[in-house]
Amino acid sequence: MQKRAQEGKDKTLEELVIEIKSVVKVTKGGRQRRFSAIVVVGDRKGRVGLGIGKANEVPDAIKKAIQDANKNLVRIPLIDGRTVAHEAIGTAGAARVILKPAAAGTGVIAGGSVRAVLELAGVRDIVSKSLGARTKLNMARAALNALKSIKTPEEVAKLRGKTVEEILG
Repeated sequence: MQKRAQEGKDKTLEELVIEIKSVVKVTKGGRQRRFSAIVVVGDRKGRVGLGIGKANEVPDAIKKAIQDANKNLVRIPLIDGRTVAHEAIGTAGAARVILKPAAAGTGVIAGGSVRAVLELAGVRDIVSKSLGARTKLNMARAALNALKSIKTPEEVAKLRGKTVEEILG
């Protein structure tokens, strides 16, 4: 994984290249080789995005992936600026990721692309478990889906028509 400084209008976003791989399309005239890049961007304050790019050269593929990730930014509600509100399960393809909130000082207990997504989202204390397929792209998508499904106590209270104190006990 490789970190890069963000170029463009929003200098607060960090980038992390999760995977660069060579892909081949077989045609009548032979094999066409291109590169595929998967990139996560985030500001470590609750905004994170995942992007994919393909091109004939690696830098172009990374550039396209960064543009795609910037288009797909989502906001994540963080509790105390360090963890998630409740347990969440995200799926993508055959990959499943379970995210559980953790006490202060626990750190990010996650592997591979899930760790990259969580760190750039700004989560500092969390426990995760990966189930099913271990594809880097699907693991990152599953982690992002789990983060998207998290609701704040205020949102839950509003949905149920109760106060936040009643929800939290």
